[in-house]
Amino acid sequence: MSWFVFALICLLGWGFADLFYKKGTDPEDRYSHLKIAVWVGLVMGVVALVLLPFSESVTENGFSIGTLLMNTAKYSPASFAYIISMVIGYAGLRYLEVSIVSPVQNASGAFSMIAMMVFFAITGTVNDDLGDFSPLNIIGTVLIVAGMIVLAVVENSLSRKEANEEAKTEEEKKKNKKYQFGALALIFPILYCIFDTIGTAADGIILDEETGLGIGEIDCLVLYGLTFLAAGIGCYIFLLIRTKKAYNPFAKHEIANKGVAACFEEFGQIFYVFAMARNPVLAAPMVASYCIVSVLLSRVFLKEKLKASQYACVIAVIIGIVCMGVAEGLGEAE
Repeated sequence: MSWFVFALICLLGWGFADLFYKKGTDPEDRYSHLKIAVWVGLVMGVVALVLLPFSESVTENGFSIGTLLMNTAKYSPASFAYIISMVIGYAGLRYLEVSIVSPVQNASGAFSMIAMMVFFAITGTVNDDLGDFSPLNIIGTVLIVAGMIVLAVVENSLSRKEANEEAKTEEEKKKNKKYQFGALALIFPILYCIFDTIGTAADGIILDEETGLGIGEIDCLVLYGLTFLAAGIGCYIFLLIRTKKAYNPFAKHEIANKGVAACFEEFGQIFYVFAMARNPVLAAPMVASYCIVSVLLSRVFLKEKLKASQYACVIAVIIGIVCMGVAEGLGEAE
């Protein structure tokens, strides 16, 4: 399959993950984000252990601890940046709707694309990646990036307006969490955007088949999964110490939302890795457009209302994806 198909499947997987993350978030539970991290670590850890025999760390002479440690060191900037960004994102869901959080967070797709192009330009390999930029790809990328940025701005404005409308008096404003955290809560998706930019750019550089650092797709999935498993265990221990009771991730309501979200997250992660390995510069902004799926799903299942300006942004991103898909099809036909 081409990078476009991998990226398309990834954005669908992560769009559904966002939906279940929100459904699994309890605004009154200050540790809700850590419980989600426990579930994601559990799922990613299991998948990593299943994939371990097929990783590049398994040589002809068997499993190589040295190779695994060396690759872990190479991949650590990406894995740690991702883990930090995701936990921050889970925390933000306590205060903001999915339709607000996701677009702001995923402006990282544009920033990471720029960061990768700068890196490839410095290393003299930028022409290898720019060769994939046909006019349709350029149009598609511009529409996707512009649509996500405008959507983030629109969401910020609408969230403040809605909070003010809901809280007419000063007393109501003090009690209204949307008003209390409306502007401040945006720090969560903004921080997510910063750390995710670092992670995505690092992934693109590490996974790029022409200029990468020699780490294959399976090894990246294994390394990221094991790192997140360690983070999940750390969150579990922290919860045990702070709450004085063991968190049960296998309770029915936890599996129904947090567990399902974690599975969609890992599903998307698998296809993301292969998309980034084949075309990191074009895949980054397209994968980040999964926020459009999140926004549409939040409208359907969470009844979050969308304005005409939001729909215009969604349509722009969808047209951008179609342009890139057509460009990819024409490129394969040549």
